[in-house]
Formats: sequence, C-alpha cells, structure tokens
Amino acid sequence: MGNNESIAGGQKAVPAKETYVWYKKFMREYPSGLQTLHEFKTLLGLQGLNQKANQHVDQVYNTFDMNKDGFIDFLEFIAAINLVVRGKMEQKLKWYFKLYDADGNGSIDKKELLNIFMAVQALNGQQTLSPEEFTNLVFHKIDKNNDGELTLEEFINGTEEDQDLLAIVSKSFDFSSVQKIIYNGNQPDTEEVFFKPCDKVDLGKVGIKW
Repeated sequence: MGNNESIAGGQKAVPAKETYVWYKKFMREYPSGLQTLHEFKTLLGLQGLNQKANQHVDQVYNTFDMNKDGFIDFLEFIAAINLVVRGKMEQKLKWYFKLYDADGNGSIDKKELLNIFMAVQALNGQQTLSPEEFTNLVFHKIDKNNDGELTLEEFINGTEEDQDLLAIVSKSFDFSSVQKIIYNGNQPDTEEVFFKPCDKVDLGKVGIKW
C-alpha cells in the first residue's frame, strides 16, 4: 500500500467512520485493494482518448500513485479525493507542478509545460489560450531569472502573486467533473454515511505529502 506517504505530516486523518465507509466502497469496487490505470480511466469515463489526452491522464494517475508501484491503493485514493475536493491552493499548485515536471527533476522547462498543456487541451477541449501562448505567458510572468526553467518555489510564489495567472492555471486543471463523479456516481451509500454537499464535505486533513 501507499502507506504514510499519502498522509501529510502533522495533519489529522479522515474521521474513522467516514474512512471505514469509503474503504468498504473502495473494496467493493476493487476487491484486490488496488485500482489500476485502466480502472481509473473507466471510473472517470476516459476511454478512447487520443495520445495527448492519454498522456495527461497517465500523468495524473502517476502523481496519485505515491509509492510508484503502478497502482492506487486506498490511502492514495482518499488522499487524491481530499486534494481535489478541499485541498488548499498551495497544495494544488504543488500537485500542478508535479504534473508539469514530467521527468521529475524538480524543475519545469518550456517543453514540459507545452507538452502537458497540449495534453490538457486534448482532454478538456479548446482553451482560451493556445499551448504556446500559455507556456510563453507562464514563463514571462514567473521565470524572473530568465534561465528557461521554473523551480517549485518560483512556480508557487509567481502563480500566487498573479491572480490572473492563478485563474488561468486553476481553470486549465478544473477537476470539477472528477468531483461530481466521486460524489454522485461513486460516493458511499447514503444510508451508510451522512454525506454533505461537496463544498461542505469534511474528509478530514488527509493530504498528499510532496
């Protein structure tokens, strides 16, 4: 299992009752205790995608697979739900950075940013900006030392300081559809848990440790 890497240090775990209900649901869907990439795509209705869109979905799945064993276990699953539904903006920006940083070397270059945004566009449809415009805008606003690479610190600080850029980045990675699927199509049985609307749900403080 993904063990403690799926829980951010110093944060409270999801309340035991809700954790148990989600666990029962997860095990009904995935008796092995592990969700495969194919099952992840099936859950979200993401079959038959083109190559670029598939690349993006694969990258999303890989960032949720914290221990890199090729599967999403229950702790990784609940941490992903928490991030998508109620993660703070800094947590989400760290996750976006991880998506952009395709080779995992701790920095983003223009090619990586361009490729992932092309994949996002292939999945989500036409964006306001083209991939090239988006890439140039990000580097123009954030790459203060003009070295052609963005560190995590540069990315988070630069994005948080520019509300227009923050809005564009957030809109580009809008996971509201994932949220709806989780809560409408795959949420725990209503008779088993007192689930609140998405904007009020309390999943505790489980989060992904970056």
